[in-house]
Amino acid sequence: MSLLRRKRGSWDSLPALQDEVDRLFDFFYPREIGSLDAVLVPKVDISEDKDNIYVEADVPGFDQKDIKVSLRDGSLLLSAKKEASKEEKKKNYHRIERSYGNFYRQIPLPGQVDESKVKAVYKSGVLNLTLPKKEEEKAKEIAIDVE
Repeated sequence: MSLLRRKRGSWDSLPALQDEVDRLFDFFYPREIGSLDAVLVPKVDISEDKDNIYVEADVPGFDQKDIKVSLRDGSLLLSAKKEASKEEKKKNYHRIERSYGNFYRQIPLPGQVDESKVKAVYKSGVLNLTLPKKEEEKAKEIAIDVE
């Protein structure tokens, strides 16, 4: 048995190099906290059982009225907007770190959803969605006859 070595091309290591350069720049030149670049897209957890798809999204700092949820073409669309607070001219600010801006995220779903039965709850900065599967998407158990 012989082992063959794959000859590495010079382009194979570019993604790793780019990651290292990005980390270096983030260390020496951190992004402004209040800039739109610093507003992160919310992290989500997606799970399912035989009846529902569950989505948990971290969206701290947003008011419930500013969060929009919709379904389109087999995807969940999440978006929110947070307005900047108006700076008072009389205050002598030493630091402004609270972020503002907006986000938009499109998440492909693992099945078709019954849009009329979707439930959304926002509590303590976490958006919990329960997306019931359509009847034809649910796994049907087939009985096997013994002869």
